[in-house]
Amino acid sequence: MLAKIPFLNRLDPFLIGIVLTVAVAAALPAHGIGLDVFTWASKIAIGLLFFLYGARLSTAEAVAGLKHWRLHATILATTFVIFPLLGLAAKVFVPWLLSDPLYLGVLYLCLLPSTVQSSIALVSVARGNIPGAVVSASASSLLGILFTPALVAVTMSTQGVTFSSAAVLDIVLMLLVPFVAGQVLRRWIGGWVTAHGKPLKLVDRGSILLVVYVAFSRGMNEGIWTQLSVLRLLALVGVCILLLAIVLALTWFAPPKLGFSYEDRAAILFCGSTKSLATGLPMATVLFPGEPIGLIVLPLMLFHQIQLLVCAAIAARLAKQAPEPAFSE
Repeated sequence: MLAKIPFLNRLDPFLIGIVLTVAVAAALPAHGIGLDVFTWASKIAIGLLFFLYGARLSTAEAVAGLKHWRLHATILATTFVIFPLLGLAAKVFVPWLLSDPLYLGVLYLCLLPSTVQSSIALVSVARGNIPGAVVSASASSLLGILFTPALVAVTMSTQGVTFSSAAVLDIVLMLLVPFVAGQVLRRWIGGWVTAHGKPLKLVDRGSILLVVYVAFSRGMNEGIWTQLSVLRLLALVGVCILLLAIVLALTWFAPPKLGFSYEDRAAILFCGSTKSLATGLPMATVLFPGEPIGLIVLPLMLFHQIQLLVCAAIAARLAKQAPEPAFSE
């Protein structure tokens, strides 16, 4: 079953592509006008990515799924309340484990919305509540366009990060407007987008790789690797694993006490514990123009790969233990 979901494969070309893109940026970073061109290209690609998200999402399915408000409220609370609190608590790791820029990156990843495609696929593998996951993940992604900048403004003002209200407009234009346009045009292009899902994945993944290249080109120009030792990198990996472990434990063991079924537990587990690389990378380039962007997005990139590998293993294990669906005559 896992073989049908490419990004859950341990040798997933996308994860390898991220590593290779970082290596290319380290060896051949973009400078000057070239960096400006790649930056604009990445913004256009991300806009196209969110346009396709809008064209794929069934409005009728989303409206029907909104009825399960307790499920969505629980997932959103995990994403935008519990995670940010854990991010603030991670300040205790500074400076003995994390440098200030790496801590900003850890805090930033805690403020991001959930993944869309990854979390839905994981819930599907685990035989969980797929419609609920579709609605919750999509709502998280859309609300994150506004919630994440607001949380950045509130939590990072004490960290010396200057927040510009104009950044919210830039994010809305880059992410929300294309999504809404995709929804509006869905009745005419939705079928075509769905039928060409596989080739259009090149847009999904290519846009993210382009943003990775831009971010790490800037990082190379800022001397990112001279600021990061092997011990710091290993410490960062450990912090990411700890964050994921805490949230996975909370999202799995707490829902039964709130009266949720197994199917809903699976949706809460995977939609509540994952963080979106597709949303986080372009947002970071807008929100942190004067900061060491390479170090800030590094925790997100590490967390993203860790979450996919760990959650894939959990989903496969849950699939074997999932209760059989009840069929009515």
